[in-house]
Amino acid sequence: MDFFTAMKIGASGLSVQRTRMNITASNLANVDTTRTAEGGAYKPRHAIVAAVPLSQTFDEVLGDVMHDKVASAEVVSVQAEQGQGRMVYDPQHPDANGEGYVEYPNLSVVGEMTNMVTATRSYEANVSAVQTIKQMAKNAFEIGS
Repeated sequence: MDFFTAMKIGASGLSVQRTRMNITASNLANVDTTRTAEGGAYKPRHAIVAAVPLSQTFDEVLGDVMHDKVASAEVVSVQAEQGQGRMVYDPQHPDANGEGYVEYPNLSVVGEMTNMVTATRSYEANVSAVQTIKQMAKNAFEIGS
């Protein structure tokens, strides 16, 4: 694997984890949001991540097949959770329905914090990988001089 391919893979990992952290932060910020512009309670969002081949040309694809298949990661979509949120009895709340129940987002603060820690650790691992790649390239240049 060459320097640029390794950097592309590291950069794609950084981008995915940054997106995951942003989505998780948005979910945490809206944990008690009962009314949105779309109507109803906030719908938690989740990133859908997929592997994407780095190869573009036939020669690159052929090389991938003959050697190791290399792919990067990419957020292909951000999807809002479907279905009804959790219902809490609070007849004094301005968003209460006729029976006195208020719909809150179906979010677990503990689950979202776990997602945040996981994304943060993954981001840190990708930063470390990119720094290692840069150091290896620097050392390779020093050998030649």
